[in-house]
Amino acid sequence: MTTTSSEINPDTFKTSKWYDSLANYTFPTSFVKLTEEEKKLLVEGVSEGERTADAVRRLHGAMKVFFGNKFVFVDSAAPTDTERFAAKAGAVHSAESAWRFLALSEKVRRSVSEGRSDHVCVRPFRRMGRPKEFRLFIKDKKLLGMSQLWLTRHFRRLDGIKERFWRKANDFFAETGWLIPAVSCAVDIYFTASGRILVVDINPWGEPTSPLLFRSWDNDWEKNGGVKIIPPPIKIAGDVKVSF
Repeated sequence: MTTTSSEINPDTFKTSKWYDSLANYTFPTSFVKLTEEEKKLLVEGVSEGERTADAVRRLHGAMKVFFGNKFVFVDSAAPTDTERFAAKAGAVHSAESAWRFLALSEKVRRSVSEGRSDHVCVRPFRRMGRPKEFRLFIKDKKLLGMSQLWLTRHFRRLDGIKERFWRKANDFFAETGWLIPAVSCAVDIYFTASGRILVVDINPWGEPTSPLLFRSWDNDWEKNGGVKIIPPPIKIAGDVKVSF
């Protein structure tokens, strides 16, 4: 019997929950547990001022664990819908800036409001190449599919290595599958230059998580799984006539 995401405790997908089991297979992360007042400030979009002083002070303590720029998000959402993410991939240096962009993010505010996030999470900033980010589809504790995560375009470099990436993903799942806290889920991963796989995020199986190139959660996963990337553009040759 398949366990649906609605039957799973939503805390399962919080970074602060799964980190304990998968710390050796993800980015080093520090956490700040939010007080009820701090959650309210984020939900209301309070980005600066005296009311945020204590939250910023505690966030500074978590950020100084790492050198250089950091990537700051909450348990189940990152501020990818902000100007900062578009301009600098989310890299922040100060706690004041980190808090401001969390408060400006509609995705973050919604996640906190719906109870899906109660920690601010801090990682060392790392500029990740989009061709190296994938989503694994795990159903009933079996890895059945892997899709290119960023559906912006065809990456030609993936043509020759996609099957190698799929084999690496299967080896990774053979080692870590028992540590993944959900029977069925979608796990976002990153392939490092050294060949390691790092977990970026764990998402519920089914909507609102996107099935990406598998298009539908009703897919016959046993038959139509494997690895999927955006195919190259179609080239049309010969005498082509177009009428309107």
